[in-house]
Amino acid sequence: MSRVPHDVALQRTGALTLLAPYDPHVAGTPPLGLDLPGSDIDIVCEVRDFDAFATLLTEHFGDRPDFAVHARPDLDAMIVRFRAWDWPFEIFGQALPVAQQHGWRHFCVERRLLDLGGPALAQAIMALRHRGLKTEPAFATLLGLTGNPYVALLELEKQDDAALRALLP
Repeated sequence: MSRVPHDVALQRTGALTLLAPYDPHVAGTPPLGLDLPGSDIDIVCEVRDFDAFATLLTEHFGDRPDFAVHARPDLDAMIVRFRAWDWPFEIFGQALPVAQQHGWRHFCVERRLLDLGGPALAQAIMALRHRGLKTEPAFATLLGLTGNPYVALLELEKQDDAALRALLP
């Protein structure tokens, strides 16, 4: 039996409504159509009060399998993980507007590239993901980007569509 689609799992958990005060955005591979069986549902949020954030999520999801809260002082962030509706969830809260967070920015660049590259690019990315590459390294490999793939992808966000198309295989 296969798991429910990610958007159904999101709706059933009520996570986006619960997180509304934190400007939640769904990122990661499921909304891009690049998810694998082990992929999680990523939600990025702007958080200024980590204690309130942790308390809210613990009250609502603390009884879920694999529930855990991890502080990331190095990033001024917190990660909350749990399983629901056969999906692992990862809620990332950082003391930055979502539009400035690296995870959201990677997602936006990847979405633009997929829009420009179409199904052929998505298939090529999935082939690399099936071979074990994470999403950002898969994009960097296909586009011929050098250095740290996470940094290299962020450097593409200011490029116009013509420049991005020129990178596509």
